[in-house]
Amino acid sequence: MFLHCQRWAPALLLALAGCASTLPTAPARLGLKLAPQALGAAVSVQQHLVVERAGRIDELDAALEVEASHLDLVGLAFGQRVLSLHYDGKKMTSWRHLMLPAQVRAEDVLEDMQLTLWPRETIEQALPAGWRIEDSGLRRTLFLHDEAVTVIDYSAMPRWSGTVVLDNLRYRYRLTIQNAPEGS
Repeated sequence: MFLHCQRWAPALLLALAGCASTLPTAPARLGLKLAPQALGAAVSVQQHLVVERAGRIDELDAALEVEASHLDLVGLAFGQRVLSLHYDGKKMTSWRHLMLPAQVRAEDVLEDMQLTLWPRETIEQALPAGWRIEDSGLRRTLFLHDEAVTVIDYSAMPRWSGTVVLDNLRYRYRLTIQNAPEGS
């Protein structure tokens, strides 16, 4: 069963989508849509997400499943589905609660997920000119023209175990993901 959400607001998914009122002139979103099989593993985890932004903390529970043929994510708040995403490597379909702001983009949620979980080599091949990604121990950093854009710290390997902290320096939010394997 999912962890019970303590607090939730549409601001959570705004932070997940990386929206900000003042954006840099260079785009900091890549539009990554990596094939599910490129993860190189089948993953099924329950997640508890905590988003910190502008002094606000919001929480959401999620279930993530990645198989070679698809990726599915369901987000819950107060036991109700507020977001779902399905991606087969070619086409993405998503649903969101009517109360979520229009700025919440499933593409951005997918991108953060893939930056966090997929192998560096796979991400590296999909990066446009000027971008690079580095792994150093339990830290991953995404750069645009030698400026750090996103820093991701892991508590353990594989990347979908333990706690993951994604700091998006461009859009000024921190996403903490507490992963629990299915059946825990």
